[in-house]
Amino acid sequence: MSLAAETREAVRAHPFVRDALRAGLVNHSAAATWLAEQADLDGDPDAIAAALRRFREDLPAYETEARTASVTMRSGVGVVDDAGDSDSAAGGGDSGAVAADPLLRVGDAAVVDGGDRTAILATGDVDTAVLADALGRLAAADVDVAAAGVAGDALVCVVPRRDGASAVRVVEAALEAVPVEEN
Repeated sequence: MSLAAETREAVRAHPFVRDALRAGLVNHSAAATWLAEQADLDGDPDAIAAALRRFREDLPAYETEARTASVTMRSGVGVVDDAGDSDSAAGGGDSGAVAADPLLRVGDAAVVDGGDRTAILATGDVDTAVLADALGRLAAADVDVAAAGVAGDALVCVVPRRDGASAVRVVEAALEAVPVEEN
């Protein structure tokens, strides 16, 4: 594999580098040195930087779009590890009986009423791009997310109760500027 191909593969393995390249925010020499160390690229940093510059020319520009969705929060939810076992709650709180209609279910885990967490719900024009951006923003804001998912026109993020209001603002901000991925 050529150094250029290895560099592109390394960038794809580190999506934040790809986003920075798309946005034109990269010091190519610094990124090349970092990739050489982190991705074990065997090549001269100047050659890697040149490969990054060429790759940048092939990437679509970084763009965002606003999405329309209603964002609300619901306090008093918990994450149940085994949806069939009402005594099993993860993340604290008394799960009580498993709700007939959980907010989110993945495998045997479910987000149900009766816990000490808050669910942030966004309904409307949501998809995995909104979820990914919201999760990145929540991580940057040091908000722990116990569960998250998106299906149809609904997105759910479960956070500690004390972070509920902040999480609503973060999700609303994410909806205002969702990264657009051109294929």
